[in-house]
Amino acid sequence: MGFVNGMVDWKRKPINKEKHGGTRASIFIHFLVVITSLTFIGNVFNMILYFTQTMHMDIGTSISTITIIIGVTFGFALVGGFFSDSYITRFTGILIFGPIQFSGYVLLALQAHIPALQPPPCNMFAPSSNCEQVHGYNAAIFYGGLYLLAFGEGCLRANLASLGGDQFDEDDPTDVYITLLVGIQENKGWNLAFTLSAGWTILGVVVVASGFSFYRNLIPTSSPLTRMLQVLVDAFRKRKLQFPENDEEIYLENNKEDNVGEFLQHTVWRDKASISDGKKGNWHLCSVSQVEEIKIVLRILPVFLSATICYSPVFLVQTLSVQQGTTMNTKLGAINVPPASLFVIPIFFQLVILVIYDRVFVPFARRITGFPTGITHLQRIGVGFIAAIIATFFGAVFERKRKAVAEDHGLLDSGGQVPMSVMWLSYQFFATGIVDVTSFVGLLEFFNTEVSRGMKSLGTAMFWCNFGLASLLGSFLVDLANKATRRHGALGWLDGNNLNRGYLDRFYWFLTILGVVAFMNYLFWARAISTGSTGS
Repeated sequence: MGFVNGMVDWKRKPINKEKHGGTRASIFIHFLVVITSLTFIGNVFNMILYFTQTMHMDIGTSISTITIIIGVTFGFALVGGFFSDSYITRFTGILIFGPIQFSGYVLLALQAHIPALQPPPCNMFAPSSNCEQVHGYNAAIFYGGLYLLAFGEGCLRANLASLGGDQFDEDDPTDVYITLLVGIQENKGWNLAFTLSAGWTILGVVVVASGFSFYRNLIPTSSPLTRMLQVLVDAFRKRKLQFPENDEEIYLENNKEDNVGEFLQHTVWRDKASISDGKKGNWHLCSVSQVEEIKIVLRILPVFLSATICYSPVFLVQTLSVQQGTTMNTKLGAINVPPASLFVIPIFFQLVILVIYDRVFVPFARRITGFPTGITHLQRIGVGFIAAIIATFFGAVFERKRKAVAEDHGLLDSGGQVPMSVMWLSYQFFATGIVDVTSFVGLLEFFNTEVSRGMKSLGTAMFWCNFGLASLLGSFLVDLANKATRRHGALGWLDGNNLNRGYLDRFYWFLTILGVVAFMNYLFWARAISTGSTGS
């Protein structure tokens, strides 16, 4: 009994190892992790149908909106992690941010249920169609609900992951809930789907709250972001000072008890923030270990940026595949397969391949490479990026085939359903499943192994921000492609609501070429880090 790594119970008293934490505590957290993750995935990647069919947004605007929402959601994970590290416990963060996410779903559910809060019904594919896109007060409700959802989900995600880690828990989502939620969206309406999402979210928060007496709570101290900002401010103040000749004058005594939680070896590059000018305090004198934290971030920054570019097509493929599926034959025998439920394919594949990877591949590769995990984190990330290129390649090939079938049946102008099975899309979903198993896990492990113990929350935040920026980049690429291809009044590749008249196949080819270039850039930096030639 006693303090363990700054852990206390809900009364801020020293924890009892036998009573607090462990599997019993993790069960409560695990429930909300699964519910929020699957609810968010089940909604956001299928929302392109709601945006185009109910809100009358064109395909390009819908894709941009979805990728922006995904991007800011992951970006808000950094905000949630900062507050839980510096000011509030992670459990308190869940109680604050969970209801915010709930309020976002409630706003969306009300708008989906009340016709007056939606644009007037119209036929999008009629030759003289003049569909009114959501605007004004209704647009304020629409975007307000989306951004409340994004803020709550992002901040909640950071706190759930950290609190679960404090209890030594790992999440294990399943695919049944996504299929159920998509079925409700397709057959019962978005108002019911959003309402159920809100209900499940608040139920999850209540379940987590009910386990308060079992949790280990980490006492908030300071965020790595604050410590690094202190270094930058202090270094700027001391920019005119000269380095002392004796290194011992830099290795300050408070290195042994600093907030990093461990002593990091001093490297060749030195920062003037570690030089004493007689003033005391965190904003006037920084330890060498704090300086080393910034160097760690600078070292992994090239991989962070390269991964952002490599991963951006994945979100686009996942979203665009749903839009493709709405124009195809969704019958599988006597069963109707909603396009968004194809996400079950990569999730199922992930469960299978993870077992094969851990039980078969890793032991085999370990005997060859001698590396404990079979291959390095950087190699695992690279495999995922190759799979991302394959996914966009499949998307281009099958979209070209889909359009050819539409042309043969005279469906280019009508936007009608193409007599081609939706299961053709399973190939690109299969490839994105490989991405999640390899680069998704590899990036998380890379960031968390490269940073120091005192920066673990920042490593996780960088991981989520990486996907957030990748999603925002995807939105930029959609807008760029449309603007670049609008000539003489003609629509851009992804303009309008009629995919049969668009040029999604060309956009996929563009993403494939971009993926190859980005992958070569990633290889350069990954090799530089592996050989230690990035400098310090």
